[in-house]
Amino acid sequence: MNTSTTILGYPRIGPHRELKHALEQYWASTETTTPAKARSDDPAKLDGATPGQSPSNDPAQLNAATPGESRSDDPAKLDAATAGGSRSEGLAELEGTAARLRVETWLDLKARGLDTIPGNTFSYYDQVLDQVQLLGATPARFRELGLSELDTYFAMARGRDGVAPLELTKWFDTNYHYLVPELDRETRFKLNPVKILTELSEAREYGVNLRPVLIGPLTFLLLSKSTTPDFEPLSLLNQLVDAYADLLGQLDAAGVDCVQLDEPALVQDRTPAELDALRRAYDKLSTLTERPRLLVATYLGDPGPALPVLVSTAIDGVALDLVSAPGLVDQIPKLPSLQRKTVVAGVVDGRNVWQTALGDALSTCSALIGSVGQLEVSTSCSLLHVPYDVDVEDELDPRVRARLAFAQQKVDEVVLLGRALNSSVVADVNNPTGGPLKESDLTREQAVRDRVATIRAEDRRRPPYDERRTAQAALGLPELATTTIGSFPQTAEIRRARAELRNGRIDQATYDERMRTEIAQVIALQEDIGLDVLVHGEPERNDMVQCFAEQLDGFATTKLGWVQSYGSRCVRPPILYGDVSRPAPMTVQWSSYAQSLTDRPVKGMLTGPVTILAWSFVRDDQPAAVTADQVALALRDEVADLVAAGIKIVQVDEPALRELLPLRAADQKAYLDWAVGSFRLATGGAPAGVQIHTHLCYSEFGAVISGIDGLDADVTTIEAARSRMEVLADLAGVGFRRGVGPGVYDIHSPRVPSTEELTGLIQAALATTPADQLWINPDCGLKTRTYAEVEPALRHLVEAARSAR
Repeated sequence: MNTSTTILGYPRIGPHRELKHALEQYWASTETTTPAKARSDDPAKLDGATPGQSPSNDPAQLNAATPGESRSDDPAKLDAATAGGSRSEGLAELEGTAARLRVETWLDLKARGLDTIPGNTFSYYDQVLDQVQLLGATPARFRELGLSELDTYFAMARGRDGVAPLELTKWFDTNYHYLVPELDRETRFKLNPVKILTELSEAREYGVNLRPVLIGPLTFLLLSKSTTPDFEPLSLLNQLVDAYADLLGQLDAAGVDCVQLDEPALVQDRTPAELDALRRAYDKLSTLTERPRLLVATYLGDPGPALPVLVSTAIDGVALDLVSAPGLVDQIPKLPSLQRKTVVAGVVDGRNVWQTALGDALSTCSALIGSVGQLEVSTSCSLLHVPYDVDVEDELDPRVRARLAFAQQKVDEVVLLGRALNSSVVADVNNPTGGPLKESDLTREQAVRDRVATIRAEDRRRPPYDERRTAQAALGLPELATTTIGSFPQTAEIRRARAELRNGRIDQATYDERMRTEIAQVIALQEDIGLDVLVHGEPERNDMVQCFAEQLDGFATTKLGWVQSYGSRCVRPPILYGDVSRPAPMTVQWSSYAQSLTDRPVKGMLTGPVTILAWSFVRDDQPAAVTADQVALALRDEVADLVAAGIKIVQVDEPALRELLPLRAADQKAYLDWAVGSFRLATGGAPAGVQIHTHLCYSEFGAVISGIDGLDADVTTIEAARSRMEVLADLAGVGFRRGVGPGVYDIHSPRVPSTEELTGLIQAALATTPADQLWINPDCGLKTRTYAEVEPALRHLVEAARSAR
């Protein structure tokens, strides 16, 4: 058997985030925002915003959903970013950048030796949104805007002219976000395959034949949202399969050899009706007389009972994630139909950055030969979830860097394995540098391990809630108390100061003074707006995880390790390689300074242990529960120091609680036990009079309602603006009785909501939540918005809260 090589997908934002910058330049030329007056303490300064200026003209502006990203810190680029430009110039730059990135990716993958290269993996924003446009499933409210096809696409992602965007949520258990398709009884699919066909033609000009990648029909429908009562998107299956059949015919006519249909929804629990729908869909698609070969990719877990259903059809191949589900190696020989099909063995981890144990991967692949018709070596999932290239990280500790593999290195691992399987030369699969982390001596700190070993059950408990609520009455907060989630816009001045500090143009004392000036302005603005609980605005933080990783032992951070979250939103996950401890206080000086400027309570702001793990590349040589407790103990010390400094409200954010939830229900309780336990360990030392807040965002919360309750936070703020308060009914259903702040201001769109719109959302929340339990707040941090958007939105929020009172 000749073993071939491939990958399931590749990063697309650009090694230096070239697509991000081109997107924001284009948005700057096409979108406008409602002007706002300057901050009251500095009328001349509003980050360069002028009436009618596009929000994207401010370099701080970014359509975001997860912890904040640092924009370019190069002062020259910061100045250039405000230039704007015409729509035609922005469009030309965007299209040119996109074409260049596509071609560079195809040619690099070909040069590295891959046998087959995935196509249609490039996206201006999100692959699910691409599928919506491919299928002609654009909701009517966007079609009625009368925009170009591209601007309609961006309107679905970001909103436009008062029209709310599609809902945004997490892609299974990753930190990638997708836009949720909206379907109803009137939906009629109408193919628009121009993007796929154009890219196929474009690639052939460079001698590259692509395997187009599409989201499979089952996953597309199961991820979609019904916009009408008593309607199930799965009822559109027959119509959708007909559209796929039409598309496959067009691709076959275009000379495409193979098409990849991604069905990650199969690794979740599926009902008998859904499994029957799977069978019907692929029975029809696989028996078409004119079609390319069909490769169905499942990843992020074990497809379980869906696998025998899928391989019983006449599809040509199946891609399996043998990293997340190593037990599949034993199941493959039990499925005789696989002896006539291609099995794409995902043995190189597409989600983490540690080098593959190549010898083990070779053994896994060798064990499959004889049980499958054709073997192809691959990554476990798309490499979208890892950075481009570790070789550029010259500032990393060489001992850590020697254990890492980013996207380019993972492609090289796949190719090495393929060559070894074809040549049977074991020496070919020796790790070229340091090898897997588990073979390293970098990871252990005995003092940390001793402390973890002494954790007691009572360390994870606070006084009963009724006792805490009585003690916290001393805070003097009104019903429907108003606050924000933590960050305020990161202006060009803030990022310029950070760049100048890093480049040695200013010293630490000068930098700290600039940050104190910014904090003072943010406190004054919040007092002027009338917010009840204030924040210091986090100007000193480049990212809500990285800022802690840089101050904790056991972490490393990268220079160019960017990963796309969605759209132009990128994050730079830290690398957690060893035992975690806190050498010194991390946030106390900033919170205590902010509190000294006002009589209103200022929240201390921390990122929780689960989120720090979820938004880092985490060591794979010990259970996640142990690592989470190590981080929690470091945060517990920080909470104690904040309290000692006079901070009465401490927020410990856990926006990723839902993200790490296992995809199978049988595995979820064990996860929630340790995840909730680590949060409670971090907060368990806070006295009854100290109010503990937490924040969760952009997920479907129903599956973790018990976990949210188990956190035992005094106040929980939750994203709810785009879902119009749906989560509150779930909370009411479990008898949730502590404070809750369903976000009413959607910060992930440049829209400024009106007072009337916010009042409507508050009234909807009051239908299920008592006023003395309800908080009024945005649904996420404000770091990536502009003051031209934030100030009027917050004024409207406070007005709406006062009206509701």
